[in-house]
Amino acid sequence: MSPQSAVSPVPSIAASEIKHPEKLSDLLERLARDAGARVTMGEIATALDDRSFGAFLLVFALPNLIPLPPGATMVLGLPMVFVAWQMVIGYEKVWLPRALANYSVDRSTFQRMVARVSPWLRSAETWVRPRNWPLDGALRERLFGVFALIIAITCVLPIPFGNWLPAFAVAVLGVAHTERDGNCLALGVVAGLVSVAVAGLVVAFTGAVLISLF
Repeated sequence: MSPQSAVSPVPSIAASEIKHPEKLSDLLERLARDAGARVTMGEIATALDDRSFGAFLLVFALPNLIPLPPGATMVLGLPMVFVAWQMVIGYEKVWLPRALANYSVDRSTFQRMVARVSPWLRSAETWVRPRNWPLDGALRERLFGVFALIIAITCVLPIPFGNWLPAFAVAVLGVAHTERDGNCLALGVVAGLVSVAVAGLVVAFTGAVLISLF
């Protein structure tokens, strides 16, 4: 059995046969409306289908955008690496470990979560929308995964004050991939390149200081 078949879709919230037929806010609201008594992470990933990579990159990047104790990004950044690596090796959608895939919330809790995030998503969707998407094809998707993986690893590195920008870049890349927005992708690529350059400069400067001291 392949990793993708470990989680069976729930019929009422299965992924649509048409790729990207609806906005993410509409999709989440439909899931909340049609879901059963409990909703698992695996069911959400199945319903998101090929949009799950961008959605989970965004979700896992968000905690790294808030001030955290030193070393916290070493843990919180690893899920981004996990998701990006799956794109690199060619998965069609996110595979979750059984324990995480089976994690569930009751329907009312899920509906409250969707109700809170939907207004923000609808506001974002006024300027993030499918356009100018250059990553059609498996090879280009894998190249996107390689780039996202590099940025995610940069976020995990123990660089003082150096994690916010790569986390922001991963979040933007996640939004771009979810909505197939080429303009948003360009912004994420620029932010990612800048974050790698900044991390490189910090590492080089730190190395020069250590060499001068010893």
